[in-house]
Amino acid sequence: MRALITALFHKDALDILRKHLDVKYISWVESKKVLTEKELINIINQEDIDILIVEIENIDENVINNTNLKLIGICRNDPKRNINLDAANKRKIPVIYTPGRNANAVAELTIAIMLAVLRKIVFADRLLKSGKVKIESIEDFINIYEKLRGYELFGKKVGIIGLGKIGYKVAEKLKSFNVNILVYDPYVTDEKIKSIGGERVDLDTLLQESDIITIHVVPTEETIGLIGKNEINKMKPTAFLINLANPIVIDEDALFNALKEKRIAGAGLDVFEDEPVESTNRFLTLDNVVVTPHIGGNTFETIKVQSLMITEDILRFLKGEKLKFLINPQIIEEKS
Repeated sequence: MRALITALFHKDALDILRKHLDVKYISWVESKKVLTEKELINIINQEDIDILIVEIENIDENVINNTNLKLIGICRNDPKRNINLDAANKRKIPVIYTPGRNANAVAELTIAIMLAVLRKIVFADRLLKSGKVKIESIEDFINIYEKLRGYELFGKKVGIIGLGKIGYKVAEKLKSFNVNILVYDPYVTDEKIKSIGGERVDLDTLLQESDIITIHVVPTEETIGLIGKNEINKMKPTAFLINLANPIVIDEDALFNALKEKRIAGAGLDVFEDEPVESTNRFLTLDNVVVTPHIGGNTFETIKVQSLMITEDILRFLKGEKLKFLINPQIIEEKS
């Protein structure tokens, strides 16, 4: 069998795969190119590819129907954005993915951004680099000292919206800060919430009582616009909002206005309506916001995790074993 891999893949995983099948590896980062539908079809057919592994490329109905793929892998938590799953199901093609591949990476960045915005780390760095800081008197020193006074995370009330893989890891990491955790997630058990020392609350209570609110929900019809103007107005004026989940969860205009008018204390944002993020992003004009350009899962470790998850399932596929990370198990049942 032959595999085409355009996703970022770790060398260790490539070495394992090459012992079992022919691998053509052209990652989108090294090639600096995202393959089009036509290019994918041409390469798959010309190279007699059986297994396709992607991260960025979209696998639509034409790719599926005009090739003879036997297995598709997508290095994503939610592969449905990258593939026409109905078309894959009709052709009885198994689709594997990488749930939780970047959970730890996003959780760590969440804590980092939380601390950065509370302690005004980025603002302090910008201020010093601006060349405007010149201490010639005690008054000058006091002025800067007052501007840079922040909050400690220790002992605060942190509201977690969404206690999935990432939200749960964030909660675990927050334990060492001795915070009080409030959880809004209608779909998790009381046992799971108790396991991180949290308290189940409704959304209004979380918004009204939390000192820091961090969002970790998946994009669904229920979560689109979950945090709008009304919800932001319920937050404390001293509260901070952190979003590393998805831009569609928050009304971005309402958040920007609230931050500009200092109706809430600050925010940490890694996802935006307009991406990729450039230096013209409006939130960069605000001193009470930490902005990162959607780098939540962008770690070397994430690449290794996703590579090994996909590799393990490819080896299972070659052996005819049950796939662990299969998103369309119904096709296996239909085949049998």
